[in-house]
Amino acid sequence: MTEAPHYPQQAGIDFYGNSGFRFAGMSHRGSLLCLPTGMYAWDVANIGDITMESLAPVFAAADDIDVLLIGLGPDIAAFPSELRDALREKRIIVEAVNTGSAIRTYNVLLAEERAVAAALIAVEKAR
Repeated sequence: MTEAPHYPQQAGIDFYGNSGFRFAGMSHRGSLLCLPTGMYAWDVANIGDITMESLAPVFAAADDIDVLLIGLGPDIAAFPSELRDALREKRIIVEAVNTGSAIRTYNVLLAEERAVAAALIAVEKAR
């Protein structure tokens, strides 16, 4: 990952919708990676954009992640098995759900100080 994080540590998500997120008193437009090293912009707009390359920052932080929550947008879709298998090889449990569900679970696990990360596709409307 070459760019600096928007925020230098993980933070709970306070709001999502309008194609973005609010966390730590700041606002971000677009999809978001929430990693142990910080909160990063994620250049993904739909499930088809999720690739080994787009998940490279997750693989780089794999030693510090037990669970990866993937917010697939407004709906649930099939998460590619080859990506799930590659993450499993790094001992990361993958939960791929709609973005709202991923955020709720991420916030709970983060509050419990669990080794969690999230890859969240931005949505227009919160549910």
